[in-house]
Amino acid sequence: MRELTQTEVIDLVGRFEAGQEIPSPMRSDVRMLGGLLGRVLRESGSADLYDDVERLRAATIQAYTDETPEAFERAAAIADSFSAARAEEVARAFTCYFHLVNLAEEHQRVRVLRERDGRPDREDATDSVAAAFVRLAAEVGDDTALRRLQSLRFHPVFTAHPTEARRRAVSTSIRRLAGLLDEYEASLRGGADQRRAERRMLEEIDTLWRTAPLRPEKPSPTDEVRAVMAVFDETLYTAIPHVYRRVDDALQGVAAGSREPVVRPFVRIGSWVGGDRDGNPFVTSSVTRAAAAIASEHVLLGLERTALRIGRGLTLDADTTPPSAALVALWDRLAAEDADAAREIAQRSPDEHHRRLLLLIARKIGATRASEQDLAYADPEHLLADLRVVQQSLALAGAPRQAYGHLQQLIWQVETYGFHLTELEVRQHSAVHAKVLAELDSGAARTEQTEEVLEVFRTIAHLQAQYGPRAAGRYIVSFTQSADDLAAVHRLARHATGDGVPPVLDVIPLFETFADLQAAPAILAEIVQHPEFAARLEATGRRLEVMLGYSDSSKDVGPVAANLALYEAQALISAWALEEGIELTLFHGRGGALGRGGGPANSAVMAQPPHSVDGRFKLTEQGEVIFARYGDPAIAMRHIDQVAAAVLLASAPSVEKRNSEAAERYAAMAATMDTASRERFFSLVKAPGFAPWFARVTPMEEIGLLALGSRPARRGLSVESLEDLRAIPWVFAWSQARINLAGWFGLGTALEAVGDEETIARAYEEWPLFRTMIDNVAMSLAKADDRIARRYLALGDRDDLAALVVEEMELTRSWVIRATAGTELLGGKPVLQRAVKMRSPYVDALSLLQLRALRALRDESHPAPADAQRLLLLSVSGVAAGLQNTG
Repeated sequence: MRELTQTEVIDLVGRFEAGQEIPSPMRSDVRMLGGLLGRVLRESGSADLYDDVERLRAATIQAYTDETPEAFERAAAIADSFSAARAEEVARAFTCYFHLVNLAEEHQRVRVLRERDGRPDREDATDSVAAAFVRLAAEVGDDTALRRLQSLRFHPVFTAHPTEARRRAVSTSIRRLAGLLDEYEASLRGGADQRRAERRMLEEIDTLWRTAPLRPEKPSPTDEVRAVMAVFDETLYTAIPHVYRRVDDALQGVAAGSREPVVRPFVRIGSWVGGDRDGNPFVTSSVTRAAAAIASEHVLLGLERTALRIGRGLTLDADTTPPSAALVALWDRLAAEDADAAREIAQRSPDEHHRRLLLLIARKIGATRASEQDLAYADPEHLLADLRVVQQSLALAGAPRQAYGHLQQLIWQVETYGFHLTELEVRQHSAVHAKVLAELDSGAARTEQTEEVLEVFRTIAHLQAQYGPRAAGRYIVSFTQSADDLAAVHRLARHATGDGVPPVLDVIPLFETFADLQAAPAILAEIVQHPEFAARLEATGRRLEVMLGYSDSSKDVGPVAANLALYEAQALISAWALEEGIELTLFHGRGGALGRGGGPANSAVMAQPPHSVDGRFKLTEQGEVIFARYGDPAIAMRHIDQVAAAVLLASAPSVEKRNSEAAERYAAMAATMDTASRERFFSLVKAPGFAPWFARVTPMEEIGLLALGSRPARRGLSVESLEDLRAIPWVFAWSQARINLAGWFGLGTALEAVGDEETIARAYEEWPLFRTMIDNVAMSLAKADDRIARRYLALGDRDDLAALVVEEMELTRSWVIRATAGTELLGGKPVLQRAVKMRSPYVDALSLLQLRALRALRDESHPAPADAQRLLLLSVSGVAAGLQNTG
């Protein structure tokens, strides 16, 4: 096939974009940002770089639209024809393009949110907490609905799992571009402000292009802590109280802000960053202390600045707003502690009692941050007590809008974040505990590992003393296989503290494999009889947390059997907890990728078994998902509102009845799917030689060379077995190969075993768990590409395994389309389908460059060129940006 002329390229791209039905404002953004990138490539790239990028872009679009082998071969030939240096430049150019497209798409999401914000006619019951409350109240009554709202809890836990392929410098550049895009849109078309915003965007895109896309070395755990802090500083600190405010506004109407809010803080932020030491030798007790100190510094600085800002604006004269006796007494006490500052503040605000007290409180928060013991608050509860004195005085003085306005948001921030910001959680493998206890019981000299394990408990005690009991105390035991694995934590704590008082610990089992999920109810029934567990249950009002692992269970038995096993485990654990009078919180160890339990969180919540949510939902958020969901304030607020709405609504009688009846109605179908999918999955992963074949046909080993995170990709070194491979590179490698096997393999065979198309279609309509599974698989398959997948599979020497993968992919795609009564994947989800289709040809370009590098690295007849590995790693970063939820 001949190459297209420049005019033909422009026409082809235009027709392709028009065919995706992109909203006009977003199309304008993509064209404008793409045009700016084109200018940068012409100005800053090497000679003819722009032309080569356009050649490959046109070829992959043409191959995507007409699907002929000739068109695809021509695109592959262009990718193979580049010199090594040019291939790297082209890969970097496409990666930059994805960052800009992702930005334009995010900007469009924010536009849509602004258009329908606060308009009930554009929301259904799972779109917002306010809408969910109305529906719940209709079923259970206003009083019960209000009690459930006020006990609501959404608890995302940020983790440092290595799935964010972008450097922090790149993320920061994109955030600056987002601000400039806002300025561009708000300015007068063609005016000076718009020209200035465009010029600055051009400058920023030039910076993005010139910034090395790969980290020179792996980040340290402390680097990872600071990366998460950036999300808090830029988004979460203000976004979360704004969510509370929006809910209260919706529920109280015109009275909102003039009386006490009905909403209580329902978000808690957890973190494993700096606390998760399972398989990560770089997370030590000193790192955990540093992580807590960094988080505390950030939140106390935020609270101090907020108190100062509110205080300076609280210029209410004593004649119009007289102080209460309690406020005067509090001022006298605090002024005695900080006499010089109080004297200066009083001189500047002699009759503004509320203002001067709040300014003194801000001083006291600053002293807490600086660890000035004479002035510091002992704990956040004392700060809250002082703020409520100010609030109550304002309300008594007839200034309720001052009492329940900005001051209320500060109170919400203290209630949500305390002095610790994130509730730091420790995780360790059960085998490590067993090894250390065996050493301690033997009386042998303590090894370095044993000393470090014991020091962790001393660190937890220190953090609780310094920042309050909420700062640390959850201790997660990964690969929990017996009650002894949990009891071991308390034994180790006693060893660590000797005659001292052990820290307060909530020991949380993590059930990960298929067998562990099945054994979970019996293990829990045994451990709650353990004295230390029983005592902690009584102290907390019989509250218990249990974590479920999505990643390893999926790698263990395949995604279909894992999903069904997870549902069954939740149902059994919830029924046991209900019978025992235990307030259960299930902690979902979900990743961003569909093979790791990813996908829309709100739909997943609504598909849970009865009593498994009960107003409480906790899950892990990691890698690129953290920045996708919480990087922009408007998107963060929307995500939190949607998930919290689903959590509130999941315990509605109608929802629980629907889920329970559907699970019972389709139990036989589930059993058929479970057996058939597991057999199919085992026929692949248990085939002789599968592990080295997998390592050969995907960039699995090379991914371990990327400086993505501080945590190693393996617990061991062998590629002869998958047992030691972490679930993250398992999923990441399949997504890079455009196969996405971890998200769908076995479903086609499972549905074929059921066989009844009418029953399957009905299950899709009536059974929420099945619908969520089908929708997630549809997304996973839509991001796969069988033509590129075949080229990766051809890198191995196992035609039998390659054929098995391709056959299952085709079978699954066929059944998913039939289950949804459509004609193509994602046919009923036009926005998602558009996003996937818009990106696919550009991802194809990077995949062809990655294949070129991988072939060179796998060619044992010739030594691989030195630049092949770098090209592969560059393409990995680009494909991750294009596919998004990869880890």
